[in-house]
Amino acid sequence: MKKKITRMELGEGLEKGQTDWERLDKMRDEDIDLSDIPEITPEMWKHAVIVPPDNTQQVTLRIKRSVLDYFKAGGKGYQTRINQVLESFVKSQQAD
Repeated sequence: MKKKITRMELGEGLEKGQTDWERLDKMRDEDIDLSDIPEITPEMWKHAVIVPPDNTQQVTLRIKRSVLDYFKAGGKGYQTRINQVLESFVKSQQAD
């Protein structure tokens, strides 16, 4: 299959969009039409669950290829699974 290459000049394709930002900046909250947005009711929150923030931190980590291949073979979410295994290990060590 032949790849199609598109060439562009620097800044090309960044033309001004159709949004009238100046008009929006001047608009008051009362002027916004919310008629197509449903009113939020207590019933909508009936099954809501508080989810604590994910306190993960991006790091660079060297892992054996065999370990990485194993987790990647499980499909999407392999980094989350690696993190779960590490977290489980930490909790088991803290229990001692």
